[in-house]
Amino acid sequence: MKNTFEVKEFDSIISNPDYKDLGNYKYLEKDKFENLITFIHEFATSKNNEDVLKFMRISYKRNIGEIISIRNYVGLIQLKDGFQIQILPKIFFLRNINDNNNVTKKIFIKMLKSLKNFPSKIFNESSLKIENMNLYEIFINMYIQEVNCLVKKGLKSAYINKQNNLNFYKGKLLSTKNLRENIVHKERFYVSYEEFQINRSENKLIKSTLLKLQKITNSFSNSKEIKLLLSYFEKVTPSKNFDKDFSKVIIDRNTKDYKTLMQWSNVFLKNKSFSTFSGCTKSRALLFPMETIYESYVAKELKKYFLPSGWNISTQDKGKYLFNEPQNRFAIKPDIVIKKENRIIILDTKWKNLIGNENKNYGISQSDMYQMYAYSKKYNTAEIWLLYPINSEMQNHTPIKYCSKDQTTVNIHFIDLLNIEENLIQLRNKIEKP
Repeated sequence: MKNTFEVKEFDSIISNPDYKDLGNYKYLEKDKFENLITFIHEFATSKNNEDVLKFMRISYKRNIGEIISIRNYVGLIQLKDGFQIQILPKIFFLRNINDNNNVTKKIFIKMLKSLKNFPSKIFNESSLKIENMNLYEIFINMYIQEVNCLVKKGLKSAYINKQNNLNFYKGKLLSTKNLRENIVHKERFYVSYEEFQINRSENKLIKSTLLKLQKITNSFSNSKEIKLLLSYFEKVTPSKNFDKDFSKVIIDRNTKDYKTLMQWSNVFLKNKSFSTFSGCTKSRALLFPMETIYESYVAKELKKYFLPSGWNISTQDKGKYLFNEPQNRFAIKPDIVIKKENRIIILDTKWKNLIGNENKNYGISQSDMYQMYAYSKKYNTAEIWLLYPINSEMQNHTPIKYCSKDQTTVNIHFIDLLNIEENLIQLRNKIEKP
């Protein structure tokens, strides 16, 4: 990982050595820093991409110079020269842990797997030496594990249309070509026919992906596994036109085992990303919004401990609007709605660190509270819970609750991502307490 620069959310990157590692400043050599600036400008001006400035902001401070501030996107950026910038979430641990970012990385991977559109449900991090791998190598390993799973089930075959000049007749005679090619050789037939074989578009794309990953991986174990997998694709020709082959991919009951692999192949072959950032140059970006990851992870984990207690759980609940005339306008979608008998409770996740200052409402935004009040009235419930990640300022704080005179109560609960099982059981006990 010598070629990897590791930072966390909300860190600031500078190239002035006089302020090296001071506070939240992370020092990056000037040439790498300038390459990162170039990356930001390239992606910010691309019409096909979300504005990269939403996750990286360039500013200037007297004496320090240019500053790149990381916002709440996490993942990995690979610059044109191959240099990688790994951005990890800022996670607080209630007990002292000799982390070195490895525990953070494991929690982050676990959180990523909760995303509905994140294509790796079989990934087994316990089989990896995660401390020796950056995020890109981990994503490569995820792809390898998906291909391994496919190979065990068997590569799918399909009828492939072929044209050839044969010594025997089969399929359909191509009259024009036959006349041109066989005017002398009357014993031959230029024909079109179909063969049932594994050289279909999906397998071509997978082979192309494996060949690309074989070139860019720096992990010996990844390289070894790719070499083994390629032996299963000997009869498959690599894709020569990615867009054309992707257009031929149809995921149905027969090819459902290819669904996640096609998502991964699109990422690797076309330098796409699971976010809306995509690489139009030699730079690559695999970036994820932490608000979405946090919401998805908490919702998934919450189901494990609330469903057995008889709670009905709905995520991103639909069907409610602030105004119903004309024709339902301004939809509202709480992150999580739980119901049991006559009780309805709204739970909303917020990936934001609160502050220990009651006079500043602990950093809770007014717009968030307006939102919670609207949920209360539209769902006809007094019970609202805001779920924030735990941090150093709030770890020993007394319970926080806001009550209105018209019976809306907003409770604050802090999520401990390292001990989420115990934490969500505590939340369930608070909610179910008579």
